Amino acid sequence: MATGDDTEQRATAPDRRQTPGDLHSLAVHLRRMNGEINRLVHDFADEQGLNATDVQALAAILDADGPMTPGRLRAHLGLTSGAVTACLDRLERAGHIRRVRESADRRVVHLYYAADAREAARTHFRPLAEAAAAARTRFSAADMAVVVRFLTAMNEELSRLR
Repeated sequence: MATGDDTEQRATAPDRRQTPGDLHSLAVHLRRMNGEINRLVHDFADEQGLNATDVQALAAILDADGPMTPGRLRAHLGLTSGAVTACLDRLERAGHIRRVRESADRRVVHLYYAADAREAARTHFRPLAEAAAAARTRFSAADMAVVVRFLTAMNEELSRLR
């Protein structure tokens, strides 16, 4: 039986009927996707004896346009120098990365994803890649161009929040 309070709440509650482009619907779907991806990331981290920040560091190293450095990684992750050093130590000990001094300036360190570790990540995240490929088949090339533009814009906006 509805009380007066229940009736009032329903009368003043926002309409939750979702249309494909409305902000609420978009937020729900982004949170859901983020949750599913986080579940995969945490499972990978647990399997590898790492933490979620370590996996974020691995992704940043993998996705970098050119060699990643500890300084760039620190800025990307928003961590202190000490936290980045501890993270890199864990990743190197676990065999996920290599630190290489490639220049005449021995202070410059480049970070590389180790080939063997890359294969372990590929194996673990293959279901994610397969899900993305299956979802992609439902959209035209023009639709996908819009999706990529949207994701690019979202990433730009989110990066401004730091």
